[in-house]
Amino acid sequence: MKAVVRGLLVAAVAIGLCGAARAEDAKKLESTPQMKAYRANLAAMKAGDYEAYKKGMARETVKKMDGQIKEMGKSPKETLAFLSTMTPADIHATSLKVEGKKATLLVAGKLDGVENRGTVELVEEDGQWKIGNQSWTDAK
Repeated sequence: MKAVVRGLLVAAVAIGLCGAARAEDAKKLESTPQMKAYRANLAAMKAGDYEAYKKGMARETVKKMDGQIKEMGKSPKETLAFLSTMTPADIHATSLKVEGKKATLLVAGKLDGVENRGTVELVEEDGQWKIGNQSWTDAK
C-alpha cells in the first residue's frame, strides 16, 4: 500500500513539474522577437491599420496581398476586417524553430469554439522579423 501511495505521489509531482515546465516554455515563446512581431501584426489587423499591418509583413507577402486586394475589388480595411473574422482567438505559441533568417512559429487558438492550429513563417528583413505566409487548420 505504501508503494502505491509513493508511486501516486511521485506521479503527481512529475505531472505538476511538466505543467510548470510547459507554462515556462509558453512564457519564453511569448517573449521571442518572432512572437512579438506576430502579436504586433495581429494587433494591426484587428485595428484595421493596413499600413501598420504591411510594415509587419515580408516584402514578397505585401506584393501578393496588394495584388489580391486589387483583384477582389475590396479596400484594405475591408480585407483586414475579413481576415480578422477568419483568425482564431486566444492565440498562443506552441513552438518556434529558427534557422538563420527564417523561422517557423506554430500557434494555436479557437475559431467558433473549434481548436485550430496555425503555422506562421517569418523572415528577417532589415533586422526585423516579418510575417511571410501563415496557414490555419482545424485541430481535428
